Amino acid sequence: MKILFLTENFPPESNAAATRVYERACYWARWGHEVTVITCAPNFPEGRLFEGFENHWRQVENTDGLRVVRVKTYISANRGVARRMLDFLSFMLTGFWAGLFETRPDVVVSTSPQFFAAVAGWMIGAVRRLPFVFELGDLWPASISAVGAMKPSLGLRLMEKFELFLYRRAACVVALTPEFKRNLVGRGIDADKIAVVINGVDLDRYEPRPRDTDLAAEWDLTGKFVIGYVGTHGMAHALGNVLDAAERLRDADDLRILLVGAGAERDMLLAEKVRRGLDNVIMQPRQAKEMMPAIWSLCDVALVHLKDSPVFAGVIPSKIFEAMGMGKPVLLAGLEGEASRILDADGAGVCVPAEDPDALAEAMRELYRDAENLGALAARSLAAAAGHSRQHQAELMIAALEGAAQGRGGAVGDIVT
Repeated sequence: MKILFLTENFPPESNAAATRVYERACYWARWGHEVTVITCAPNFPEGRLFEGFENHWRQVENTDGLRVVRVKTYISANRGVARRMLDFLSFMLTGFWAGLFETRPDVVVSTSPQFFAAVAGWMIGAVRRLPFVFELGDLWPASISAVGAMKPSLGLRLMEKFELFLYRRAACVVALTPEFKRNLVGRGIDADKIAVVINGVDLDRYEPRPRDTDLAAEWDLTGKFVIGYVGTHGMAHALGNVLDAAERLRDADDLRILLVGAGAERDMLLAEKVRRGLDNVIMQPRQAKEMMPAIWSLCDVALVHLKDSPVFAGVIPSKIFEAMGMGKPVLLAGLEGEASRILDADGAGVCVPAEDPDALAEAMRELYRDAENLGALAARSLAAAAGHSRQHQAELMIAALEGAAQGRGGAVGDIVT
């Protein structure tokens, strides 16, 4: 099958969408499918071109069996609204333009978040009379309202109407969580055309390994108990609550909270850490994707942290599965929802309420003190990883794409892993 996939984020960017699209597509290429990815020059989340890349109108590369077409966009940091909207709209236009001249595929797919990437995919499908599949990675624009980036307005209501239009026009919608499917069905979208394929982990890349002693020494973590958050420092993650918890743990001499990544709130968090004198918080900038296993090796516990908003109860952060692959217990701070149900079912971690610094600090302290419980959680986390493999997810996703390409649409059914 020939697949044309639009995504604004792609490696060497290392956020969830980039990793998800890339790792699954590599499996498809190995299985004999022809995959072309239309994306932009890597710059997320700082809004600066990665070293070795240029922002040209069109450049083609081959990566791990994938044909990657990078198009020119307006580049902006992942903060603010107006400039980010220009970024999104520019990719919609240049991605659409590039898609018109690609060899005719069997199916065109777009992934969100980045709602306008989905618009580009639908437009390519409409003009070239191709089945369009919408991979729903986030309930956008609801999520931008939830973090306060935009207030309820006529513009948001119009975007929501167009969002529903895209769902209805898609041959198939692939939702990343069961809650996303329930949301769509509750808003009138045909349940039979919505497949559910949740996130996963590439077990060839993420597996238990000894602590990277050189990196531990470089980051002053030798001999420390490390609770690590690795990922975007954005408005959806409310990491100021982690600093509040750190203040309550000053007396735990060997406990360190490690924050690794970039995002709209990182500068604020770094300034606040310095202002409060939180020496038990170690902050490192965004690291290359190939560094992720080494970084996870430093962590005794993987921290997953979400804002206190009902929108994020349906989210399943991909770092949960990376932690499982590495055999790390997960500490989830968030509303009861999809992620907490997975952790409870697998017995792979501990859940505390969203944005409650007392509860978060107490959970951190208990994990720090109770080595026996920590070991049991780690063992169950590793055992659960096989049930969330990226290969299995790739198999389910390709079944959805084949169903759409063959005109079966909802015949792919309710695919859940």
